[in-house]
Amino acid sequence: KGKYFVTFPYPYMNGRLHLGHTFSLSKCEFAVGYQRLKGKNCLFPFGLHCTGMPIKACADKLKREMELYGCPPEFPDEEEEEEENSARKDEEVIIKDKAKGKKSKAAAKTGSSKYQWGIMKSLGLSDEEVVNFSEAEHWLDYFPPLAVQDLKSMGLKGVGPQEYTLIKMKVLDPYPAKLSGLRGKNIFLVAATLRPETMFGQTNCWVRPDMKYIGFETVNGDIFICTQRAARNMSYQGFTKDNGVVPVVKELMGEEILGAALSAPLTSYRVVYALPMLTIKEDKGTGVVTSVPSDSPDDIAALRDLKKKQALRGKYSIRDEMVLPYEPVPIIEIPGYGNLCAPFICDELKIQSQNDREKLAEAKERVYLKAFYEGVMLVDGFKGQKVQDVKKRIQKMMVDNDEAMIYMEPEKQVLSRSADECVVALCDQWYLDYGEVDWKKQASECLKQLETFCEETRRNFEATLGWLQEHACSRTYGLGTRLPWDEQWLIESLSDSTIYMAYYTVAHLLQGGNLRGQGESPLGISITVKTKLADSYVKAMV
Repeated sequence: KGKYFVTFPYPYMNGRLHLGHTFSLSKCEFAVGYQRLKGKNCLFPFGLHCTGMPIKACADKLKREMELYGCPPEFPDEEEEEEENSARKDEEVIIKDKAKGKKSKAAAKTGSSKYQWGIMKSLGLSDEEVVNFSEAEHWLDYFPPLAVQDLKSMGLKGVGPQEYTLIKMKVLDPYPAKLSGLRGKNIFLVAATLRPETMFGQTNCWVRPDMKYIGFETVNGDIFICTQRAARNMSYQGFTKDNGVVPVVKELMGEEILGAALSAPLTSYRVVYALPMLTIKEDKGTGVVTSVPSDSPDDIAALRDLKKKQALRGKYSIRDEMVLPYEPVPIIEIPGYGNLCAPFICDELKIQSQNDREKLAEAKERVYLKAFYEGVMLVDGFKGQKVQDVKKRIQKMMVDNDEAMIYMEPEKQVLSRSADECVVALCDQWYLDYGEVDWKKQASECLKQLETFCEETRRNFEATLGWLQEHACSRTYGLGTRLPWDEQWLIESLSDSTIYMAYYTVAHLLQGGNLRGQGESPLGISITVKTKLADSYVKAMV
């Protein structure tokens, strides 16, 4: 018989299950039922997720609300609250989250109430019942049985950090007027790229004329120019003197740094310029985009627009010598696309301008993966080597030469339950070493034997194994299991969920059907033995 395994992101126990769970579960249930009818041995383990921060945070919030407003709380109306908030404002420069006030998944869960008490009442709980939820343990007794009930009646996604290479492009004399007051400081426009191997082909950088930027002081006294959102991420990654504090020294619009002369690392051009691009997004990267028209369809389309349209250059006071002498530089040979893949694909698809968004998306889809897997470097020092083999080496070389830094931000926008935009923070903690050589080798061997749905799926697995390195696995706040060898730390919820998938295949043999794990094991295995087995498994991963 064949085997078939299905897993599901276990529901978090801070509320009742909803239609979204039913929708996703139905897919798993259909797939495993179909495979079982075909005669396969099928396994569909299931569990409930109770660790992590949200439950503890909500319980603490209830405690604070009772301390401030009584029990049951009598909350101020909106006008009183606005006056109170206004009175608390001071002169400290604070970067505001652009996500505030926007409707989100988290906001949809909380309904119209901004207080935790109101959220709990919206679940049909009385004031007397809500009081009990100020203790985190109560959540674990209340919601899991209801979830089991819901699952029986039903018939029984995560975001990680994205690593960028932060390219430092130094502003040269003469400074733009808006930056003249910072003379004497090292000023850098910083661009986040996923393709450090293409920096040999830089011809300029892009900024959006109507976008707000800031200059902030880094821990070593340099000035970085980027968006407020990116600066906030950097402040939690050791870029600034105080964690989470962005010392803003200048606020400016993109149009005020257009035409700035820059020194960019690795490129053959001694000086490049900051030029206008109208399609830069504020919710990704730094708002500054390095331009490699030899290998980026977006870049060649925008550069051609500026070269062809004198009126566009004039509108932003861009002189001819800032644009016209700059041509794409061959840096990577790609089978079928030559050594200037971006111009080639743009000509083939008849892309006329940077506004041809659908065609540009198709162009990128066609060349980027092929460049990574089949591209061969043409530049000195790396000539003849595959892009995928030298990408990390080129990144390290630039970081070691102080031409770049490692920068991270969430793969996509993540909002907390209070509608705050989340950041990637660099913390002193324990990590799972997924980059360990022997582990990676074993994982690669397993992948070779794995049957995937299509070849693209296999390539995605291979790419993930390639970049996956250390993964933070601990935190000090929330619910969960203590690290056996360092009990000040809790195993964070995503990390222990990698163990759940294995544990729930045998949980019924260990817990005796008790959700809290306190039942007698049908196999007679004691809690001491279970703990030692779990400890050994976790230690092997760290």
